[in-house]
Amino acid sequence: MSHRLYQPLPLHRLEQGTRYFHPKQELPWRVTLDDPALSVMTDLSQVTAFIVELSTPLDKGLEIMIKRGIRILLVCDADDNIIGLLTSRDIAGDKSHRILAKAGGVREDLRVSDIMTLRPKLDVLSMEDVRRVRVGDLIATLRQVDRQHALVLDRDPETRKPAVRGIFSLSQISLRLGLNIDPSRQATLYAEFENAGGVL
Repeated sequence: MSHRLYQPLPLHRLEQGTRYFHPKQELPWRVTLDDPALSVMTDLSQVTAFIVELSTPLDKGLEIMIKRGIRILLVCDADDNIIGLLTSRDIAGDKSHRILAKAGGVREDLRVSDIMTLRPKLDVLSMEDVRRVRVGDLIATLRQVDRQHALVLDRDPETRKPAVRGIFSLSQISLRLGLNIDPSRQATLYAEFENAGGVL
């Protein structure tokens, strides 16, 4: 039996302004329309999902998006069930102006619940299908439904219940294809995708 003593480690001060690590999903940076669709999916089993609650102020939701460099937030209840989605497109649209014009008040009064897309209106893709298709197929799908994002449903290995496993973002895909496009200009976006070498 060893009588070697264990040595305590030196302790250090945690300096002001210290941040923390975030999980990073390592993806091939440059892709083509013929690459597997999975190569452009944000995999929530590898990367932390950003979520907000119904009562979160709308401006706080926008702040999270800007800070994190994302364009979509999952809206969840206290049990982490998804009840809707909030996208940058929702925030930038005229829905908030219509609500304020009708009900009165100021922008600071708006909550995520006022603008988000509710779960019953969300269409999702299945992981099974996504595994078989290419980036171009995925863009064609988003184009058909006129969406900027798509959620991917898979079976949770622990609970065996369906759960959102991935997110596709049109703006992220355009970056990875090497296209620098304003995602709010949808028509231009699809024209650029076609110029990138695929008929959608």
